[in-house]
Amino acid sequence: MTEDVARGDHTLAVSRMLAQRAAELLLEKKCEDVKILDVHGLTSATSFFVIATADSERKAEAAYEHVVEELKHEDERPLHVEGGESLHWVLIDYFDVVVHVFMPDERRFYDLESLWADAPVTEVEPPPDA
Repeated sequence: MTEDVARGDHTLAVSRMLAQRAAELLLEKKCEDVKILDVHGLTSATSFFVIATADSERKAEAAYEHVVEELKHEDERPLHVEGGESLHWVLIDYFDVVVHVFMPDERRFYDLESLWADAPVTEVEPPPDA
C-alpha cells in the first residue's frame, strides 16, 4: 500500500496524523503507556489503533470525553463509541483510527499489543514540560 491510499475520508497520512493527535489528547489527560499500532497492512478494518491506560475510571472518562470533544472541533466525529458506561475499556471508532482506553487489568487481559505483534508500534511520550 502507498501512503496516499484512501480509507474512508482519509489518506493513510491523514489517518496517521489523526492517530498522533488522539494520542496527544490522551496524554493531556494523564493516560499512560500510550502507543500507536500501525495495522493498515494487517487488517482491512482500520489503519491505526491508539492504545492507552487510565489508572482510574474518572481518568478514563475524562480522556474519552476529551478526545471526542477536541476532535469534534477538528471536524472528526466518531462512528461509534463503546464502553462509556463501564469505563474499563472505552473504544472510540473513527473508522481509520480506533482509540482504546483501558483500565490496567483490562489492558493486560486483552493485550492488543501481543495480538497485533506484527504491527509497527510508536510509543508516544508526553512532552518534556508535561
